[in-house]
Amino acid sequence: MAVRLTRPRRFDGYVALGGLLGGLLLWGLGLATRPHTEVYVLLPGRWPVLLPLLVMAGCELLRRTAPRTALLIGTAAIVLDVVTQGNLVTVLMYTDLMYAAVLYGPPASAHRIPRITGLLSVAGTVLPFALWREPEALLIGVVTGVVAFGPAATGLIVRNHRDAAEAARLRAEQTALLAEMDRNQAVTAERARMARELHDMVANHLSAIAIHSTAALSLDDPKTSREALTVIRENSVAGLAEMRRLIGILRDSAGDVAPVAAPTLDGLGALVTGARTNGLDVRLDAAHDTVPAPVELAAYRIVQESLTNALKHAGPGRVAVSLTQRDGLLTVAVTSPYGDRDGPSAPGSGAGLVGMRERAALLDGTFEAGPEDSPDGKIWAVRATLPVHDTVEGEPE
Repeated sequence: MAVRLTRPRRFDGYVALGGLLGGLLLWGLGLATRPHTEVYVLLPGRWPVLLPLLVMAGCELLRRTAPRTALLIGTAAIVLDVVTQGNLVTVLMYTDLMYAAVLYGPPASAHRIPRITGLLSVAGTVLPFALWREPEALLIGVVTGVVAFGPAATGLIVRNHRDAAEAARLRAEQTALLAEMDRNQAVTAERARMARELHDMVANHLSAIAIHSTAALSLDDPKTSREALTVIRENSVAGLAEMRRLIGILRDSAGDVAPVAAPTLDGLGALVTGARTNGLDVRLDAAHDTVPAPVELAAYRIVQESLTNALKHAGPGRVAVSLTQRDGLLTVAVTSPYGDRDGPSAPGSGAGLVGMRERAALLDGTFEAGPEDSPDGKIWAVRATLPVHDTVEGEPE
């Protein structure tokens, strides 16, 4: 299978063509770099000068696609040019090949070529002078440094600057990517927080409204309907108040609205009273000291959501709510009868359990919920354990 050669870049073609035309112009004018009388001019005359010129122009086509190959062939061509009368453009094109080999070649060559050319420049300066004891011998090292080491060192400097700029660009892109990821995570976390708040604020009242409206529609009893409508109105008013509170929080970013107090554990009594009004038989047993605000909010919401689930799904019987604080932990437990219920029920989406588990996880606590066996029969138990030390970081309200 034939190897497909990489096409030279347009700029490389222009360099090769310009070098060839410039060399032919000097050749046509008879401007050589050395007279034919020099000792090391082994191929005198005008025509031998063209061969290294043509080879060097061809190497320019490979200056970026195959820089090391171009430099090796160009080195042979410059040696051939030395034994002719020479052409200045051939030497200039060789310096460009040396520069391109360092700039576009692999990293190993980029560091090796300047060292080699530097050693050759030193050797070309010291050895001829030591052998011949002539000051003119120093020019060999100078010419070697100008033709080889100078372009190689320049290419290495440019390459280092280019690599540094590329590294800076990559770091900037990574920083921008990390910032975008952080922003997305912050937006996602805030959306999840607001979803939990909205669910916990509204679900309890809407569930009570759904259950009592179903009861009012299913029973043709004016007294029952009036009681159901009373409960529906109370839950509607309470739900609207919670919604106004949430809207006030959302509008508080500019500081134009006074912050609204978050629910605390002192409000559990009112929460239980509302649950009793909705038809639940609730017993509250709360024994706790002062706890951080994030823990208070999480515990309140867990109790609120548990009572909502009991209102929607629990069977007839007593619902027990207990809070105990011991060894730096606040334990929240809500149990309710588990089984078939005779009255109307409200549909559930499972978001309440997810929200309670997320609230406990945000405080490095634990959460579990599920059916259990008890002496009084099967129950549904919700238990959450929340650390109450001062370093707890909860979600902002």
